[in-house]
Amino acid sequence: MPLPEKKSAAHPSGDNRFKLLDRAITKHQSSGYALIEVLHAAQGIFGYLETDLLIYIAHALRLPLSRVYGVATFYHFFRMKPNGKHTFVLCTGTACYVKGAGAIQEKVEKHCGVKFGETTPDKNVSLIAARCVGSCGLAPVAVLDNAVVGKLNPDDAVQRVRQWEEKTEEVPA
Repeated sequence: MPLPEKKSAAHPSGDNRFKLLDRAITKHQSSGYALIEVLHAAQGIFGYLETDLLIYIAHALRLPLSRVYGVATFYHFFRMKPNGKHTFVLCTGTACYVKGAGAIQEKVEKHCGVKFGETTPDKNVSLIAARCVGSCGLAPVAVLDNAVVGKLNPDDAVQRVRQWEEKTEEVPA
């Protein structure tokens, strides 16, 4: 009698994305030293790092949740909530702050009607504050949809957001 075909077992949660994450964890031998790589893999698979996912990773890598959470919240490229269609990442490091990042933050928040760390109600723009993006010579700096924009001023920042809004309005419903 032939053996039945072996089917890959679904993850107990029913979400097969966990199988992909488990492969990434196994690739790094479940080592806590691979935390950043595993977080990158998880975000690539799930889109963002929700609390339950961080708990799963902490357990799989045998690390304290506080360490996993600390790393995930320290680096600006990790997202704890789903992003909007466009992302406005403002550097708030010392050089950028001294050169006017605070004024940019204030004007963009006022225009969008949300604070940094939030997404507009229409899910079009996510405002993200980063501790440093490593482009101090271009201060103040923002990363707009993955493009670094230096020597930014408040009016130019709002104009960039307006361009995103205009593109959204042009799309037929």
